[in-house]
Amino acid sequence: MTIEGCRARRALRLTAGAALVLLAMTLTACKKEPNLTGKWTGPEKLLLNGETNNVLLQMTQTGNALTAQVQTPAFKTEMKGTVSGSHFELTAPWYPEQPFAVGDLVGSDLHVRWDGDNDLNTGKGQETVLHPATAAEVFPEPAYIAPPAIKPVGYNELAKKPPMGWNSWNLFGGSADDAVVRGIADAMVTSGMRDAGYTYVNIDDTWEGTRDAQGNIRPNRKFPDMKALAKYVHSKGLKLGIYSSPGPSTCGGYPASYGYEEQDAKTYASWGIDYLKYDWCSAGSIYKNDQLQPVYQKMGRALEETKRPIVFSLCEYGLGDVWKWGPAVGGNLWRTTGDILDEWDSMMKNIHEQVPSAPYAGPGHWNDPDMLEIGNGRMTNDEYRTHMSLWALSAAPLLAGNDIRKMSDATKSILLNKEVIAVDQDPLGKQATPVKNDNLETWIKPLKDGGVAVGVVNLDNAPVTATVKASDLPLKGSVSGARDLWAHTQVKFVKGEYSTTVAAHGTLMLRVR
Repeated sequence: MTIEGCRARRALRLTAGAALVLLAMTLTACKKEPNLTGKWTGPEKLLLNGETNNVLLQMTQTGNALTAQVQTPAFKTEMKGTVSGSHFELTAPWYPEQPFAVGDLVGSDLHVRWDGDNDLNTGKGQETVLHPATAAEVFPEPAYIAPPAIKPVGYNELAKKPPMGWNSWNLFGGSADDAVVRGIADAMVTSGMRDAGYTYVNIDDTWEGTRDAQGNIRPNRKFPDMKALAKYVHSKGLKLGIYSSPGPSTCGGYPASYGYEEQDAKTYASWGIDYLKYDWCSAGSIYKNDQLQPVYQKMGRALEETKRPIVFSLCEYGLGDVWKWGPAVGGNLWRTTGDILDEWDSMMKNIHEQVPSAPYAGPGHWNDPDMLEIGNGRMTNDEYRTHMSLWALSAAPLLAGNDIRKMSDATKSILLNKEVIAVDQDPLGKQATPVKNDNLETWIKPLKDGGVAVGVVNLDNAPVTATVKASDLPLKGSVSGARDLWAHTQVKFVKGEYSTTVAAHGTLMLRVR
């Protein structure tokens, strides 16, 4: 072979090797990344009434960004998220600080953990596997029922002071049952809660069973005899509350009152119910926000027609300026905010969002920044004292959300502080508004006796000195006396001022004459 022939064969071998390397590099570079655009469905959870709560998740991926729609029988909402390979995270508009859903694409399925719906006992989200959805698995739209014409419902003469009691949701979620409610009722008496003014024992979502052949709602296996339970609670000098929604499903996916308003109201009255929390939830997928008033009016009218005194609590998260029309639908209190969490930022966010509604608070109609988290363990005792102080200054309903059966001494001292409770229950019914000065925020509430309640909140993470000046208070004349409602001591204004140190995230609360 000639030298030129050997060189040619060697060059051919080199060229082939280079081609293989180039092919491998090309295949690696062109490897298809997973794309999360599509629709998936599957069971979110099995309900306690034997029904399955399905979820439909529709996602569109653009680069590393996601837009999504999450739909269950209870709600339909738009979300945003991010993608990293086959992993994704979605956040909900009502709480963008933490993921609502996290998951991975495994083959053609989605493995999802719903962190926005954590089990309140384990703190973990429900996990499920969703498969690609067919056209037949898209949720059918419920038949539209037009709301009634607006015609004001009369005042039921209830809740002349902000309602006080307990609600099952914040701690127990879906695990509350007949035994828990009876135990709470017992503890409301033995702990002194009842005598301090806490009257209502309210069952939140997941009590519902299915409807019978006549359409009557029945409780599920957790509550075998709701009428007997009401009788037991009443025997303790307390009142029983229950929960529903104006949509087809409650927030938890259970049967709600859509199309059954009059029937459900009669059922509640026959059981001996004293309080109804009515949560917007799935109604938002049927009605627009400008229909809130007539939709809530329908249940308000139904409750009125039962002739039973039932406090009507509207839970619509502050939509549609509810404080302006709440009384006209028979409402006694209405949510002004989204759901509260047992966290400082969430608690402060809710109370600040309520400020614009202050002029609308008063006897029989109260603004509700959601339930109390005191004693549930994720805030400090100073923060819990601030929680109680601000709810009292705002004339807010005081609905404890902890386990009354086993309270620490610190939790008891906060929830049972009769001097602070008296500020909340003051017959004048005025709601305080804040004035901010650096890291201090001062709330002033006029009282029926001509005095004022003052709360100075330390927003800082370190102790600060707070000064209250008599000249800043709406009093007739000079200060004749003042009392620190957490220290339970009289204090003196010197040269028209009182100063003291306030702990980080703590509150100085005074009653001044």
